[in-house]
Amino acid sequence: MNIEQLREYCNTKKGTTEEFPFDNDTLVFKVMGKMFVLVPLDRWEKGQELSVLKLDPEWAQKLREEYDGILGGFQMGRKPDAKYVYAKHWNTVENHKDVSSEFLRELIDHSYNIVIKGFTKKMKEELNNL
Repeated sequence: MNIEQLREYCNTKKGTTEEFPFDNDTLVFKVMGKMFVLVPLDRWEKGQELSVLKLDPEWAQKLREEYDGILGGFQMGRKPDAKYVYAKHWNTVENHKDVSSEFLRELIDHSYNIVIKGFTKKMKEELNNL
């Protein structure tokens, strides 16, 4: 999956917006204002196809043990003053290392769904009405 395919796939999700809330290098996909995918564009330009996804912590731990391309948090090679994401829920996924494009889509779906799962009843209704 290349960067445009990733972007297009994320934007197919209902209620999704794309923003640059942190800096000009970190593309963030949100569903109704809640992040579900972060993409460090500066890393993609260097050939490191990384995405940061929110995953169920227990499943994420198993995935980290099974895949070299799935790591906890997002700290690899960032600037010293960069904001870090919490490693319990957030995971760096390196596309094509040993994570296929198909599995990356599945992980994006999971991230989107886990964020929606945390919505209030009112937010879920708003999303359904979009």
